[in-house]
Amino acid sequence: MKKGTLILISLIMTLIFTGCGKKDSGGNIDSVQVPDWKPSEIYSDDDIEAAYQTVKDYFSDEFYGCTLTKLYYPGDNYADEFKEYAERYHADEAIIILSSFDVNSSGGDGSFNPNSTYNNWSWILIRNNGGDWEHVDHGY
Repeated sequence: MKKGTLILISLIMTLIFTGCGKKDSGGNIDSVQVPDWKPSEIYSDDDIEAAYQTVKDYFSDEFYGCTLTKLYYPGDNYADEFKEYAERYHADEAIIILSSFDVNSSGGDGSFNPNSTYNNWSWILIRNNGGDWEHVDHGY
């Protein structure tokens, strides 16, 4: 009896530590397309690429059941909005990145329409003193 109990406890512990029943691992970013962008007079290419990476990191951690299909910089014509967001979030700089993503049949985490595509989804990122971008908001 003791041996059976030990085996059962070991099996349960193995399932707990290997993530059986764990929530989906997050959003899929494996096939995201990043089209060429018009050079910015505000941000360097490295700044924009770092912003893309911040969005991908957040998406892969939080957007369960969704597949990121496109990321793009909307251009310097959003400069007034960049300034507004920087002020709102008490940061030196802000940037907006736009995206498209697909949602699976479960509706992602349940907050999206199942089997749908979201286009022009905004990501608001801020930073101070040229540091790392930080995600502060997203949506339409």
